[in-house]
Amino acid sequence: QVQLVESGGGLVQAGDSLRLSCTASQRVFNNLAVGWFRQAPGKEREFAAVISGSGHGTSHADSVQGRFTISRDRAKNLVYLQMDSLKPEDSATYFCAAGASLSRDISSFNSWGQGTQVTVSS
Repeated sequence: QVQLVESGGGLVQAGDSLRLSCTASQRVFNNLAVGWFRQAPGKEREFAAVISGSGHGTSHADSVQGRFTISRDRAKNLVYLQMDSLKPEDSATYFCAAGASLSRDISSFNSWGQGTQVTVSS
């Protein structure tokens, strides 16, 4: 397992942008697939986006496709989630997670961060 730390959340208005960051101190982080999941109050945690260890493979949930973009900077040990055209329904706690393979399945990830709050006002 790796220790993941998210940052970049905040309170914004509908239509604004935010960029979330996920990092880990362990070098193995660069070899792992990293996913972003989100959880709104009273709802289950849901997949948002995932990127492969190489950075060449990505997948985004239909609900964020075209608005969110996942990327990684291997030199800096960082994975980003660029969120544009934010909507109130995007409000949630966003978690990054690391796993062995590119997957949308939450059970494929065995390392999780503490989460960062994103609130989008209308």
